[in-house]
Amino acid sequence: MFALATSPLVAQPDSSARDPRLVQPERPTVATHAGTVARGYAELEQGGEWDRQRDQTRTFFAPSNLKIGLASNAQLNILLNVIHDPSIRGGTFALGDLTLGIKYRIVEGDGLLGDFAILPAIKLPTAMPDDAGTGTTDFSLLLISSRQLGPVAVDLNVGETRRSGDGSVTPRVARMWTASFGMPLIGRLGATLEFFGYPRAATAGDEGSAAILIGPTFLARDWLALDAGIITPLTGPLPHAVYVGFVWNAGCISRRACR
Repeated sequence: MFALATSPLVAQPDSSARDPRLVQPERPTVATHAGTVARGYAELEQGGEWDRQRDQTRTFFAPSNLKIGLASNAQLNILLNVIHDPSIRGGTFALGDLTLGIKYRIVEGDGLLGDFAILPAIKLPTAMPDDAGTGTTDFSLLLISSRQLGPVAVDLNVGETRRSGDGSVTPRVARMWTASFGMPLIGRLGATLEFFGYPRAATAGDEGSAAILIGPTFLARDWLALDAGIITPLTGPLPHAVYVGFVWNAGCISRRACR
């Protein structure tokens, strides 16, 4: 799980109103914001997370999110995880399921919703080996509200996922919520604090859960942001975890599209 790595800068959701090389950190899972990558530009989010389960089993996964700007208010998300889990057949590294989504910002600066975006996505059962994924086709919808309260960036997400299958292994309906707060500290150094959870029936075993995430962020360059932190469960079966990550704006990938 990775949180919004809010850099110590004020996010500008409209990609036509800012430097297109300025990174828009979000993270492949958990919190995201309503901002989008500039049209024709590509940005890569890469992380690594080490989990310690309640039975002391240790697992690792590296989520990748490639974002491509489609318009000033829309981007394509391509997500794929590399996983290491002793329970996976072969006990070595494996590829997780592929997820494709489009983030579309509907309004900006609304008095109630702030900057508001939707993120519909589909997850395909492409994992290798098969037990590295859920074995289901998932359809999800995430609602995203972002606003700036003084120096603090606030991002609120709620979402629901509906899966194929009979629900005997993985629940057919899963829900989640997040509240993320990013703030500048000194210079290019910032911090993020996030609360997130999965209501009852959203995780295997029909048990709700929630956790807190906290960690520093660092804007190394306008086009490169770094982050790290810890995740501590508050309720339910979520693991203790540490994570590191980076966000890299690779620049314009199509001169025609970037005009």
